[in-house]
Amino acid sequence: MVGESFEYAKDAVVGKWNQWLMLIIATILLGLPLMGYSMKVLRGEKPAPEVADWGTLFVDGIKYLIVVIIWAIPFMIVYFLTIGAAVMAMMSGDMAGIGAMMVGLLIAFIVGIVTAVFALIGVVRFARTGAIGEAFNFTEILATIAKIGWVPYIIALVVLIVVDVIIGIIVTILMMIPILGFIIYLCLIAPIALFFARYICQLYDSAGAA
Repeated sequence: MVGESFEYAKDAVVGKWNQWLMLIIATILLGLPLMGYSMKVLRGEKPAPEVADWGTLFVDGIKYLIVVIIWAIPFMIVYFLTIGAAVMAMMSGDMAGIGAMMVGLLIAFIVGIVTAVFALIGVVRFARTGAIGEAFNFTEILATIAKIGWVPYIIALVVLIVVDVIIGIIVTILMMIPILGFIIYLCLIAPIALFFARYICQLYDSAGAA
């Protein structure tokens, strides 16, 4: 899955410089058209489609963003309550607030991980059906994960996290190069997004063979 996703992202931009430029523009425009384009990838379009119909890309990108924000609400609630409580405790002179903040951040991290496990499948369901409500259809989400198999699914997510960390390290190193590093980073955002979208797409489709 990692290899196929890499080839998919590479074939979408290497040698197709006009399309790569369009994807960079889609990134610059607050990333909304890029999110809309990612929905095409999540629908299983192969090879990577042309960057066209910008109005639809914007609308789909906005819908995608709404779905992501809704899924992030549990994490944000725990995170901001933790930070708020810790700040108030420290302002009142109770340094135990620091410890409470660390525990709260750990809880927020766990909530974020658990939410992501279901959100990834929900996002693909949204892309496939076009209905925002389907992004939160827990019955179908659980059924899909069951078809994939919980163990293979978790392993696939762990692999994705490892790849994400490696990419993050590489990007961080590149960003240390003045000006050029930022330009390279800007050019890589879209291919990286396509890689992850294609990986999740394959993971979702593996339920059909389960």
